[in-house]
Amino acid sequence: MPSRFFSLIALLCLSCALYAQKQDSARYQIYGGYSFLSNFFNGVPGSRQPLNGWDAALAFPAWHNLRFKIDVSAYSGTNLGAQQHPFFILGGGQYNWRLKKESVFVDGLLGDGGLNRYWGPNGTAGETASFSAVIGGGLDTPLRHHIAYRVSGDYQYAYFALAGVNYAPYRIPGLPTNFGRISTGLVWQF
Repeated sequence: MPSRFFSLIALLCLSCALYAQKQDSARYQIYGGYSFLSNFFNGVPGSRQPLNGWDAALAFPAWHNLRFKIDVSAYSGTNLGAQQHPFFILGGGQYNWRLKKESVFVDGLLGDGGLNRYWGPNGTAGETASFSAVIGGGLDTPLRHHIAYRVSGDYQYAYFALAGVNYAPYRIPGLPTNFGRISTGLVWQF
């Protein structure tokens, strides 16, 4: 955990140093909006339903169109008699291309996912933390001078397992690890 913390501090300091070198085109981005996740974590074949939630992100000033981005998302829903409240905290890079007024971006993020304890079918106990990765992209369309509308689509990987005797992790066939994520909302650029 301390090595992750120092890595995050180093990345933040690096982005500040890069901002000081080129201030004319660099801007922060704050994003917030609705997010749709393609499947429940206990969604075995025959009982797959989507999750609804929110997504928020902070992108630091760009260096050669590459930004450091922190993304936080959370979802909520019920499937197979179990409440699910997953959340994800991710960090990584976002690369932007300007096409006239619009901006197209791709991003790659890594981080941690969390889930309530009894998320398995019929409230079975499960692991509450997992590595997660997101790869995707989207489009920003300006609405006003500092406000844009964002639509993005991502592939998300998360590996949560059920907890057995003495909380030893195990997986049942068909338990999903691959998800589609669609988000839409507003971006404030300053």
